[in-house]
Amino acid sequence: MTNVVVVGAQWGDEGKGKVVDWLSERADVVVRFQGGHNAGHTLVIDGKTYKLSLLPSGSVRGKPSVIGNGVVIDPWALFEEIARVREQGVRIDPNVLFIAENACLILPLHRNLDLAREEAAGSAKIGTTGRGIGPAYEDKVARRAIRVCDLKDPETVSFKVDRLLAHHNALLKGLGQPELDREDIISDLMEVAPNILPYAVAAWEKLDDARREGQRILFEGAQGTMLDLDHGTYPYVTSSNTVAGQAAVGSGLGPSAVGYVLGITKSYTTRVGSGPFPTELDDEVGKTLGERGREFGTVTGRQRRCGWFDAVMVRQAGKVGGITGIALTKLDVLDTLTELRVCIAYDLNGERITRFPSSMSDQAAVTPIYETLPGWCQSTQGARSWADLPAEAIKYIRRIEELIEIPVALLSTSPEREDTIMVRDPFAD
Repeated sequence: MTNVVVVGAQWGDEGKGKVVDWLSERADVVVRFQGGHNAGHTLVIDGKTYKLSLLPSGSVRGKPSVIGNGVVIDPWALFEEIARVREQGVRIDPNVLFIAENACLILPLHRNLDLAREEAAGSAKIGTTGRGIGPAYEDKVARRAIRVCDLKDPETVSFKVDRLLAHHNALLKGLGQPELDREDIISDLMEVAPNILPYAVAAWEKLDDARREGQRILFEGAQGTMLDLDHGTYPYVTSSNTVAGQAAVGSGLGPSAVGYVLGITKSYTTRVGSGPFPTELDDEVGKTLGERGREFGTVTGRQRRCGWFDAVMVRQAGKVGGITGIALTKLDVLDTLTELRVCIAYDLNGERITRFPSSMSDQAAVTPIYETLPGWCQSTQGARSWADLPAEAIKYIRRIEELIEIPVALLSTSPEREDTIMVRDPFAD
C-alpha cells in the first residue's frame, strides 16, 4: 500500500473535498499541507452538506487529521469552523485533530492589510479572498511570523509582536491606514492560546510514527496547480505552492513518503477571481455550466467563471505536479450539451503552442484551438460503473486521457460520496 497526495489540476474548486472524503475510508491519517481558510471543500454525505476550510476533509469521517506546518492558520476562523461542524454531529477534539506546532498564524492585522491592499489596487487587484493568507505567508518568509508554539510563552509573543509592528505599522502608514495597537494584539493572542495549544503537536514526528507503523497517509491540497506560486498564472495565484511536492515540505515528511499523486480536474474548467482564462465562455453554454454545476465558491460565494476543458493546462499541471492519475469530476454537468469542445493547443500571435506560457502578457494573449466532440444528451448523474455511461461519454473521457497523457483513476458523477467510479485504487499502487 502507498501514501497518496490529492491536488487540484486546474484553478481550484475541482471537487477535492468529495474525493478526499471518498479516499479517507481507505486512509488512516489525513493531512492538510498548504494554504489557509481561503479554500473551501464541500462534502455531501447521506444528504448532509459539510463545508470545510481549514479542517482536513477526513475529520468528518472521524479519521485522525493533521493541519501541517505548510498551512497558515487563522485560529478564530478555525474554532468557528470547529463549532459549526460539531453542531452537525462531527467530533473534533485533540484526539482527532492535530495541529503542527510550527505552523504560522493569521492575525486580524493580516486580514485588514489584505483588504486594504486590494482596495488600493483598484482594477489591478489580484482577486484574493481577503482572508489574510498572502500577508501571513509574507511574514513567514520574512521570519517575523507568530507560530502556534510561540503562544506557550508570553515573552516570545511580546517579542514577535514588536517585530511584526515594526513592519506593519510602517506599511499601514503608507496606505493611509491607522496604526495597530500592540497591547490589543497581545491580548487577542493570549486569549486564543488556551484554545489552540491543546491541539499542538510535533506533526512531523506523529506522521513519521504513522508511516513506520505502516499506516496509509492521505495528503490533502488546497486550491489548484495553476494557482501555484511558482507554476501558476502569476501574479494571479495563491501565496503558497500547491503542487504535490509541497506535501513533503508542508507536513515534515520527506518526498519518499509520497507514492501516488491524484490530480483532481473537472470535465470542464472554472476559475474564481481575476486572471487569464483562455477557454472562458461568456455565452449560454458558460451560463449552463455555471447553473448545472452550481458554480459558486464555498468560502466566498463568488460566482465562478466557466469554460471548456483545457487539456493543455491540465497536461502541464500533470507534468509539473508529478500527477500519476486523474479524478475526473462533474461529468454529469455536460449531460445536456449536444457538442463539446476541448482545448488542444493555443494560438499565440499566430504561433501554435502546446504549453501555458509563463509571461503575463502571453497568458493574456493566447486563444484556444479546439477539437469538437459529440455530446451524449443522456443522464450520467449517479453512475457507479462504466456500464452506466453512454458510449459518447466514455469516448470523451478516453480522449481527455490521450490529450493530458494521464489515465483517469476515478470518475465522479454527482456530489454524493458513493456516486464514484473507481478505475484504479490509488492506495493499491
